[in-house]
Amino acid sequence: MLVLGIDPGSAITGYGLVKETGNKLTAIDYGCIRTSPSLPAESRLQKIYDEITGIIRKYRPDGFAVEELFFNKNVRTALVVGQARGVIMLAGSQNGLPVFEYTPLQVKQAVVGFGRADKKQVQFMVKTILFLPEIPKPDDVADALAVAICHTHYNKSANIIGGRK
Repeated sequence: MLVLGIDPGSAITGYGLVKETGNKLTAIDYGCIRTSPSLPAESRLQKIYDEITGIIRKYRPDGFAVEELFFNKNVRTALVVGQARGVIMLAGSQNGLPVFEYTPLQVKQAVVGFGRADKKQVQFMVKTILFLPEIPKPDDVADALAVAICHTHYNKSANIIGGRK
């Protein structure tokens, strides 16, 4: 199974493709989509949509997982990230992929085994689980790979008990 994990953002959207073969996970591709704050919002959203669509069409993943929005004190930031999540989810849906969403707590639990793990612990485990030579940068990329890893774990559990794919 090939999973595309996404860490949404308006300035930086991380993505990571993880292939599951038996009990082994391998990073196939990962990186980020950057948009300039000087662009109008609609142009930034179009760029994110187009690039996610291009990744989906290039790799044809079996799974598509997006990190849920972590609401903080900055409402404006939350709204902008929410818009990015919307176009990302639309890209998945329009390309025939069911969209699965995971909270930061679920991602940390799946990758580290502790839902309150810090960012460095998650990054270290992503590097270790995927046998990467170094921690992917920027942080958004490691987070996207963590989301993909999370989906493989939840998907495997769901298949065992007769759930989703």
